Amino acid sequence: MTRDYDAVVIGLGALGSGATYWLAKRGARVLGLEQFEFGHARGSSHDWSRIIRLSYFSPAYVRLAKEAYAAWKSLESDAGEQLVFTTGGLDIGPHDGAIPIATYADSLEACGVGYERLDAAEIRKRWPVWQIDDEIHGLFQPDSGIVAADAATAALRRAAANFGATLRERVAVTSLRAAGGEIEVEASGDRYRAGHLVIAAGAWTDRALAHFGVRIPFEVTKEQVTYFQARDLRPFAFGSFPIWIWMDDPAFYGFPVFGERDAVKITQDTGGKPVDPDTRGFEEDPEITARVTRFMERYLPSALGPIVRLKTCLYALTPDRDFIVDTLPEHPNVSVAVGAGHGFKFASVIGRILSDLALGDAPAGLDLSAFKIDRAVLQMAAPPKTYMV
Repeated sequence: MTRDYDAVVIGLGALGSGATYWLAKRGARVLGLEQFEFGHARGSSHDWSRIIRLSYFSPAYVRLAKEAYAAWKSLESDAGEQLVFTTGGLDIGPHDGAIPIATYADSLEACGVGYERLDAAEIRKRWPVWQIDDEIHGLFQPDSGIVAADAATAALRRAAANFGATLRERVAVTSLRAAGGEIEVEASGDRYRAGHLVIAAGAWTDRALAHFGVRIPFEVTKEQVTYFQARDLRPFAFGSFPIWIWMDDPAFYGFPVFGERDAVKITQDTGGKPVDPDTRGFEEDPEITARVTRFMERYLPSALGPIVRLKTCLYALTPDRDFIVDTLPEHPNVSVAVGAGHGFKFASVIGRILSDLALGDAPAGLDLSAFKIDRAVLQMAAPPKTYMV
């Protein structure tokens, strides 16, 4: 069976759902294909919360983050649902930490974004649960907060369908190929033709790119988040406690109480081991749990308590931890998006950019040069890995 579309999107996690939403919103005939059930927990887009922030290490990311907030507002309007919740955000760590907070301050200043520099005394005064010495400092940006992850991805799909997109779950893609200036897709016994293909397959990106003879070096790791039943949850209540990121190696991050459980979510960034996404397990990684626990014992002891929820996810990590948002040089009607383990907050705006690429429009006002698929580090057989962001 052959069906014609303007665009086919492979993968309906956050980035693929974002592309499908924006394509359909702009009037394109779009088909979205997901290999598992909608809202599954095998990839990178599930759970209750993700951090959203303007604080980033380069002005290009800060500008993109500004656009991310606007793109989420568009979805909130179309879906009739609040998805972004402001908490304020604290970047915190040692003065000589592996992730220099000054770089983030410089990027914010370059983009005209307000923030506060905080010394340890001020951090202790505002949030007494932080047990820190004077060697620690921080940066507070009031616009940071939470994207409701499961709800946001579901809202992207729902809004896409309302705009006319066709969405299919539990569909296995078996063939992708260029055919007469279009892309032919075979999936679960059906064949489709489209003017443009969007690959947003997360940890399975290499499988999709292999159909076009393209290989990029990226590593898939199994990460986990842990919810702790703190002895006293009041200091961590939503509205009282910010999202935060520990700016050192190892890096940690956490949330105020948010979601369906009264618990504090804390974990390590890029603490997991490489896995095959098709065979990886879902069990606890005790080494991550131990590192997170040691960190909490030293700096946030009042957050410790029984573990009431533990979720695993996959990171698809480019060696420089920058995104891929680009078309294939040999196939300009094939777009690729990889979130590199920190892309959820940008899902709606990356979806908008992917719709620009699919419809032949240049993304306006954004520097996407760092996200090219043919950048130097992605041409190396064994590139150096820099995962700190």
